[in-house]
Amino acid sequence: MAKKSKEVEALLRERFGKDSLIALATAVENVPSVRQVDAFYEDGAFYVLTYGLSAKMKQIEANAQVAVCGEWFTAHATGSSLGWFGAAENAPIAQKMRAVFAAWIDNGHTDLQDPNTCILRLQLTDGVLWSHGVCYEIDFT
Repeated sequence: MAKKSKEVEALLRERFGKDSLIALATAVENVPSVRQVDAFYEDGAFYVLTYGLSAKMKQIEANAQVAVCGEWFTAHATGSSLGWFGAAENAPIAQKMRAVFAAWIDNGHTDLQDPNTCILRLQLTDGVLWSHGVCYEIDFT
């Protein structure tokens, strides 16, 4: 397994550096759960705007090891809450999320003033990416 290269980083940014649906799998006590989430990729991680009291966040709190899957890409990751979307320390990533998720972020579905509205970071650890007949096995650590 090779370390993430500039070529792989460019492919991941091209595919997922925008509002992207990915599958997110969690598991607690050997019971798996999977759902699709809106996410975007940046520098070895996916970012998701979510509700801190949701089932997925409770499952990640119990077991931070997750799996993700998107267009010709599958990976393992460690999930963690960065806390409230509006927190001062989250301003840089929140600003990017506002731009990436501009089509829906202010449509009333999400209450950005609610302190339970949080940013979920999925820090990739390893994965497999296919592009134009080439399979890249990636070590993100």
